[in-house]
Amino acid sequence: MKRILAIFLLLSLLLSGCGNAAPADTRPSAGETPEELKIHFIDVGQGDSILLQYGDDAVLIDGGYPESGIMLLDYLENQGVEELDLVVATHAHGDHVGGLATVLSAYPTGRVWSGTRHYYTNYYEDFLYYADQQNLTVEHPRAGERFFMGDGDVSLQVLGPVADYPLEVNNTSLVIMVQYGENRFLLTGDMEREAELDLINSGADLKADVLKVGHHGSYSSTSYIFLNEVMPTYGVISCGRGNDYGHPHDAPMSRLRDADVTIFRTDEMGTIVAVSDGTDITFTWAFTTAQPEGPKAA
Repeated sequence: MKRILAIFLLLSLLLSGCGNAAPADTRPSAGETPEELKIHFIDVGQGDSILLQYGDDAVLIDGGYPESGIMLLDYLENQGVEELDLVVATHAHGDHVGGLATVLSAYPTGRVWSGTRHYYTNYYEDFLYYADQQNLTVEHPRAGERFFMGDGDVSLQVLGPVADYPLEVNNTSLVIMVQYGENRFLLTGDMEREAELDLINSGADLKADVLKVGHHGSYSSTSYIFLNEVMPTYGVISCGRGNDYGHPHDAPMSRLRDADVTIFRTDEMGTIVAVSDGTDITFTWAFTTAQPEGPKAA
């Protein structure tokens, strides 16, 4: 009942306008059955939302537009999530931060991160308001900071942004490397080419098995030099069916194909779930009649 009341309160507001210590080794112990890390690339249409689950721990990164909020509550409940250890707004654009206000209005949350410090829209103000309602201080982590899931088995390391971008909010996106055992997932928000180059020049280790393709597959991201540093086997593009931007654009799709990346798309496949045991990664997706594109396509 409290959750329902919180949702109605949020909807009325929107309509009115208004670390843990690092472990020595994150690999599963020899002889043990490894826990699974699940990374859900949730189909929120033209936006991003990513749920990480490891044991009883859950992290939500972005929440699509506000209209995705109620759907996200249903999705979290269906996945057995009772509380969130960390909520991340990679940056302040509505297609990433919008639905997080609804989530924060209903789900107990341990910590909140944001990549953007100074950017004010109703979307971002609602996000800040509901974080404050839980007495949570919105943190702005710097490159090198980490968050751990489980007993330190899964590491979320902030790689960027490594510079200030006062005129381009997309480049303020938190860039996070998720590592479990041998498997690495690079989550880039809407980072564009300028920030990609700055990240490369910072000396960060960008190698990853799975790349969350930047900016919904826009031509502004996923440069050749960046792909050469990441060398992903798989790429996941989160975008809406028939979206007004034409995402994903032809140029980054061509670059991904040239790099022999197997491509998964939420606009064609619905919600995509990557499951890692620390060594191998498998994928499932909602629209089973669709198939990924690339050398490792089923």
